Amino acid sequence: MKRPVSKAQAKTRTQPAVLGWRFAFVLVSISAVFVALVARAAWLQVLEPDMLVTQGDLRSLRVESDKVMRGMILDRHGEALAVSVPVEAIWADPKEVLERNAPGDERRWHALAEILQLSPQQLLSRIGDNPQRRFVYLQRQVNPAVVDYVRKLRVPGIHFRQESRRYYPAGEVAAQLIGFTNVDDVGVEGVEKRFNDLLTGTAGRKVYRKDAKGREIEVLEREQATESATVVLSIDQRIQAVAYRELKKAVLSNGAASGSAVVIDVQTGEILAMVNSPSFNPNNRRNTPIHRFRNRAITDTFEPGSTMKPLAVLSALEFGSANLDTVVDVSPGFMRIGGSWVRDPSNYNRLDLTGIIQKSSNMGVARLVLEVPHQHVIGLYHNMGLGQDSGASIIGESTGIFSFRQRWSDFERATFSYGYGLSVTAVQLARAYATMANGGINRPLSIVKQTEPELGERVLKEEFALAMLEMMEANIGPGGTATRAQVPGYRVGGKTGTARKAVAGGYGDDYIASFAGVGPISQPRLACVVVINEPAGDFYHGGEIAAPVFANIMGAAMQLLNLPPDGQSRPRITAVRGGQNAG
Repeated sequence: MKRPVSKAQAKTRTQPAVLGWRFAFVLVSISAVFVALVARAAWLQVLEPDMLVTQGDLRSLRVESDKVMRGMILDRHGEALAVSVPVEAIWADPKEVLERNAPGDERRWHALAEILQLSPQQLLSRIGDNPQRRFVYLQRQVNPAVVDYVRKLRVPGIHFRQESRRYYPAGEVAAQLIGFTNVDDVGVEGVEKRFNDLLTGTAGRKVYRKDAKGREIEVLEREQATESATVVLSIDQRIQAVAYRELKKAVLSNGAASGSAVVIDVQTGEILAMVNSPSFNPNNRRNTPIHRFRNRAITDTFEPGSTMKPLAVLSALEFGSANLDTVVDVSPGFMRIGGSWVRDPSNYNRLDLTGIIQKSSNMGVARLVLEVPHQHVIGLYHNMGLGQDSGASIIGESTGIFSFRQRWSDFERATFSYGYGLSVTAVQLARAYATMANGGINRPLSIVKQTEPELGERVLKEEFALAMLEMMEANIGPGGTATRAQVPGYRVGGKTGTARKAVAGGYGDDYIASFAGVGPISQPRLACVVVINEPAGDFYHGGEIAAPVFANIMGAAMQLLNLPPDGQSRPRITAVRGGQNAG
């Protein structure tokens, strides 16, 4: 039996509600989400697009660099003094190492630590010190055999990077001169530092965009690499090797603290050799005392002693208070000046200028210099290259100690004439003797090979400069102080120097023995200076220990340069009487 339908129910069914509250909620929610998405998109795309651009670039942009090898350093004949060899560095991605639990594979991890000369714990601490880092060096400039071994271990997160390592074929022979680079291939000493900008070059760079498969689709930026330059030095590696061998032998045999030697081409001002002993191995500097890195030939100053006497005589000749025929009374062999004494080892009575140089007379040069204004003497010394940069522009060069004060006592002027009261470097002394050898023209020195020599500046009359060469030649002959400096077949000349080393309050018991000379006398080509610091044996005079080194270096150098022997030629200048006592 059917129930009757009420009018209210029928009315409800025929007039349903247009918008229920549930539907309104859903509609509002969808609208809000849509508005939020539009607002967020507008924020990211219009107001703050940098973050998306950055994220996109991280995924698609790549940068490639073309590694440029450091330039070579060559001697004047093209022999390599410094070259770069390709090596690899081992580095780790700490995040990858830890995420892939590389230390968990103990066999591989322990093998890696052992080849890197670390304990497993030390290796883990280096990598895990900051787990968020993506790069840390484990070892640089690694031996290729070590790289191959580590590569075969296949440790997760361990990678390799190409780099270069400097190699020095000459080893200790040119160590202080050439210098070395640090682990980043930047010059930190010697020629490597002086010409670092030229030797470095600039790496090339390419910025490009890649697709999801790693293919290059667009090049955004490209910078071409600038090739590094090759530096050609004035050094002759053959002469460099001979000079180092002879110097090292002398330093060891005499128990000396150190020694230096310099050889210069007097016609061009080029430095053909610059050596120091003791030296070091630039290819393995581990445990090397830092003081051995110093290029003593340009950094260490010393009182030159009697090697200054030729310059003192020249100052008198240039001023006009003496001439080539001057004879000086040096009797009785000593004199008192202002409460101090100037002495000769013997009473030579009367000496001409050659005799003063040959006998190395303190009395003779003192009497000559006391007749010359001190400003003129100082000016000539300075014009000869003392108290100033040599022109070679080598890092660390000292200008020495050279006083330009106005007031000088007579005793100071006297001692100045025989090499006390001033300090010079070996390279400065070599420059002064090169000036005498080339006829009185002072040229700046050069460590780089020259195509055209600099004109230089005339500081001495040619007549006096050439006369001084023969005076110094007499010094190595019979009766001179440097007979052991003779070179068979060649005419050479020079001057010995023996000076006490200054200490606080005066002079101590240590000596500097030196010899400076030139050759061949008939047509001068080379100037050479040898300095032996603090010889410990029974011999300490320049004529005993420095002159033989000069003879060996000069003899070999003149033969290597194919200079014709002039031992049988006659002196060109007859105004000099060979150094005999005149009276």
